[in-house]
Amino acid sequence: MTKYFLHISLSCSLLFFYGVADAVEQLEVQGLFSNKAVLMVDGKRHIIASGNSSPEGVKVISVNKQGAILEVDGEQKQYDIGSSQAISTSFSERKSYKETIYKNAGGMYLTFGNINGRSVRFLVDTGASAISMNTDQAKNLGIRYDKYGKPASVSTASGFEKAYRIDLRSVTVGDITERNVEALVIDGKHPGPILLGMTFLGRLEVEHSGNAMTLLQK
Repeated sequence: MTKYFLHISLSCSLLFFYGVADAVEQLEVQGLFSNKAVLMVDGKRHIIASGNSSPEGVKVISVNKQGAILEVDGEQKQYDIGSSQAISTSFSERKSYKETIYKNAGGMYLTFGNINGRSVRFLVDTGASAISMNTDQAKNLGIRYDKYGKPASVSTASGFEKAYRIDLRSVTVGDITERNVEALVIDGKHPGPILLGMTFLGRLEVEHSGNAMTLLQK
């Protein structure tokens, strides 16, 4: 796409899910382990460590003697063990949002946005498998990849690099916000700008017209 292109290919053990999780209707904390909770989410059982999310998008914030603090649809709440709760989600029809980004003089699609509520500058790269940043950028954003990240290996132009797979609470570009977005923190100084890759873009419709790229969230 540009001379700054960084293609990230994941090792076979590293999987990304581009779809948006369905609305959760029934949730129960069935058991507790050290820093882990056994969740029953809409009839499916998962063992989830603190800081991680189930495939349905239920995130375990912390585990305590009574149960666990869980985040559902951006809201955190205590769920006691053995107490099954119906999740009331007042979903009105999801609005459509659109953001148009233009190439700069260097032929790159650069834009400003937010990660976990903090301002960042993105290089939009449809060739990158995931949102990607280096370790210094992650530290500046307060992302504890060293504590909560899952070790991974990525292939870059300079060879294989150590990386960490993490979940971002939210990623925003313009009026478009996506939650529970997977990303990579790569050991070292690369990439330079934070790459806005397909773990975010894959949830949207992306259209090109001349020097403009339009992102459409439905």
